Amino acid sequence: MSAVTTNVIQDAVLDDIQTFLPCATPDRWLENALDHQSLMLIDHANCEKKAASTALNLIYRYTDDFDLLNKMSRLAREEMRHFEQVIAIMKRRNIDYLPISASRYAAGLRELARNDEPGRLVDVLVIGAFIEARSCERFARLAPYLDDELESFYTSLLKSEGRHYQDYLGLAKKAAGDQSIDERIALFAKREQQLIEQPDTLFRFHSGPV
Repeated sequence: MSAVTTNVIQDAVLDDIQTFLPCATPDRWLENALDHQSLMLIDHANCEKKAASTALNLIYRYTDDFDLLNKMSRLAREEMRHFEQVIAIMKRRNIDYLPISASRYAAGLRELARNDEPGRLVDVLVIGAFIEARSCERFARLAPYLDDELESFYTSLLKSEGRHYQDYLGLAKKAAGDQSIDERIALFAKREQQLIEQPDTLFRFHSGPV
């Protein structure tokens, strides 16, 4: 595949993601990230681990859906590969992998998830779509302002993160069967916008502006 074709695909995926997300990342968050790049990388590593863990949890819980099993298996492998890449960059930059608290973002979305099935599965998958979409949007926002190594790395993540978003959303629609998931997407979109736009007390990869 040529570089031109790859760029066209990335642009199409980003357009889809920007339409799906309820808002753009605030400029203030971008300033926070550029001012705290070591912290950004530490939390990015944590996010990759958590993404892999979420995929593995779905594999263990929903063993009767081969489409879900295959897509989550691939996703878990890719997220752990990204984790390895992040910690390799940290090592080269002498950034210690220090323990830090999680942002309010994922927990804030999960508060709205239902407990009954298949509602629980649908909501977990929709939440996954929002997390992956927001990650992709932020990689794209950050990349032009970073040094060559990080710009290349974050740009390289756009294709896989965009596919993860599409996989989660497709699986959510499948899990819902004949029921539309538009209302659930709208519900989570409203909460996601609040978490992204409202001021935060701590900078994290998925935090609001500090």
